[in-house]
Amino acid sequence: MCPRPARILPAPRLLALLRRHLGRAVAVTYVAAAVLPAPGLWLRHPHATGIAELSLRTPQLLLALVLFGAGLQVPLRELRLLVRRPAALLAGLALHILVPLLIVPGVALALRLSPDHDGGSGMIAAMILVVAMPVAAGATVWTAKGDGDQPTAVGLVLASTLVSPLTVPVTLAVLCPLLQGDYAGRLAVAAHSAGNAFALTSVVLPCAAGILCRLALPARALTGLLGIAVPAALPASLLLTYVNASGVLGPFIRHPRPVLLLAALGVAATVCGLSFTLGRVAARALRLDARAGASVTLACGMNNSSASAVLITTTLPDRPHILLPVLAYGLLQKVAAGRVVRMGEEANRPPIRTEQPTSTG
Repeated sequence: MCPRPARILPAPRLLALLRRHLGRAVAVTYVAAAVLPAPGLWLRHPHATGIAELSLRTPQLLLALVLFGAGLQVPLRELRLLVRRPAALLAGLALHILVPLLIVPGVALALRLSPDHDGGSGMIAAMILVVAMPVAAGATVWTAKGDGDQPTAVGLVLASTLVSPLTVPVTLAVLCPLLQGDYAGRLAVAAHSAGNAFALTSVVLPCAAGILCRLALPARALTGLLGIAVPAALPASLLLTYVNASGVLGPFIRHPRPVLLLAALGVAATVCGLSFTLGRVAARALRLDARAGASVTLACGMNNSSASAVLITTTLPDRPHILLPVLAYGLLQKVAAGRVVRMGEEANRPPIRTEQPTSTG
């Protein structure tokens, strides 16, 4: 009797499995970065292409692929609804820009009391680079899971991305005085880089290219492109996570620093928790409905941590340890988003009706 051939999992089913267990896939990626960091470290470095002075930067290429796929999936019809009710979009965008300016100074003041020789400037620099980034595209996925206001979520991701060439360097410049020592000068360089090149070429242009392809391509060509780019975006996102994590987890495992790990988790949890909390409080104060309020809350707490990790890799390559709070924030914001989704589901769940007992006789 001939043995049965091994069953091959089709690509669409494999991608669906990855999406369903994304948290576990990210955890496996982190483990791989800790145990086998060498390929990730090799990919982090620029590689010559042989074309003039053009070099291949894998992290930026992967980030561009992820954002191109996000732009390609923007439901443009839903965005038209925002023209009639833009209040939630404008409120969410303003909160996304202003909330970090309220949270980070308080956290920096608390860290000044720590025994760290630079007053926790490394941790604060990492958090500044995270909160300055646009709303993470993953916010739209969590909004859909929680039956939130999808047009508002998509509009917030798109709007924060389009204004990022202005808002990212301004946020970095405003918060830069909170840092001590060499970090202040390095963050100023990062702000200059973010304003001149990074936010435009690595964030806005890939997303805009995806939206333009969705608008301009005929239906058949668009379907073919969606069938290629969208399935490639999720593996690219996981590979980008591996490349970013390999720069810090491998060396950290070889030379463990428990105090640094606890500090990174504490700072990331504080900034993430306060961002979500202020977003929720502001949504209630503005009297937004539950669906729009959930989208605004997610926009306040979810930032594109992958973009900040790439910016750290390109502008602060000699400070890989500050990637640790960035990785922690990336995980914690997903946990917090899951809580927002569950709270929204509970709020939208119809009350259980109990029948009153009827008396007899």
